[in-house]
Amino acid sequence: MRHLATALAAGVALFASAGAVSACASMEKVSAAWLPIMQTTAYYVALEEKLFEKACIEIVSNKMESPNHIIDALVAGRADFGPPGAAAGIAMVAEQKFPGTFKVFGLQGGGIKVDRINDGLIVKPDSTIASFADLKGKTLGHLPGIQWRTITRHMVRSAGLDPDKDVKLVDLAVAMQVPAVVGGTADATLSLEPVGSIAVASGKAKRAMTNPVEAVIADPFYSGASLITTKFLKERPAVARKVVEIIDQATDLVNADFAKYRTVLPKYTAIRAEQLELVAQPYLRGYKDLNDVDAASYQALVDVFAKEGVLPASVDVKTKLLTAADLGS
Repeated sequence: MRHLATALAAGVALFASAGAVSACASMEKVSAAWLPIMQTTAYYVALEEKLFEKACIEIVSNKMESPNHIIDALVAGRADFGPPGAAAGIAMVAEQKFPGTFKVFGLQGGGIKVDRINDGLIVKPDSTIASFADLKGKTLGHLPGIQWRTITRHMVRSAGLDPDKDVKLVDLAVAMQVPAVVGGTADATLSLEPVGSIAVASGKAKRAMTNPVEAVIADPFYSGASLITTKFLKERPAVARKVVEIIDQATDLVNADFAKYRTVLPKYTAIRAEQLELVAQPYLRGYKDLNDVDAASYQALVDVFAKEGVLPASVDVKTKLLTAADLGS
């Protein structure tokens, strides 16, 4: 993976030297399916900086309402790639059902050691709940869908409780999580950023735990992934390679100056301009930077899906990561 870094850097330099959009003999149409969340920031930056146009790519940008919709679009061939923020766990569930559908070319999440907040156990300011072990007889909210239901069940089980008997788990959309805690319909939520930062700043809630998933499953922890279909890779390898290079370039821009680039978030997400200062920087890993630590972290998440019975057996994620050979190098 790393031996392609020089080639990717050369491609990035070529894009940068082009300046304004150059005259293209033709534009290659590429379809993307994405979620309006923090982890997708590199894609927003690629759009705003017109990196695709500079590479003679016309993006058909499809905003999705749930992680499952991204996977469905990729499996059905309605999208060529899922930018950063596609559900990492669901991707492997789909890959086991439809082997060889796509490759992973980036990961997104957070970590304790890298000081990047990804998730938190959110409770009322006066709550006595300090950990998942305190949730017996309580109601715990989480993001809708199989990915966060599985992660939440594992977190409860790891605290010595039975997720089927001791805790009531409920699906809560992002916008409903803090109101549910404040209103008392949920005693706590396992929430992704920026829910925790905004809630804490408002004084309406607090973090009982910061990055609890990282502490239990893996540090760093990646709930998001960048996905590209094998059909796209095989049929248009040169264009697919450009897409990977562009997302890597945009990821580098965000990582180098998040304060500058987070200003694009209100255009693509529900985050308001006045909330930008509260938004925690995500931990974004591009293709050229993925290493054994990242692979092991991703493997830990997939192993949880197997332990919780969502996967009949675990999947070797290293066989699902994009390689130089996939890009024709």
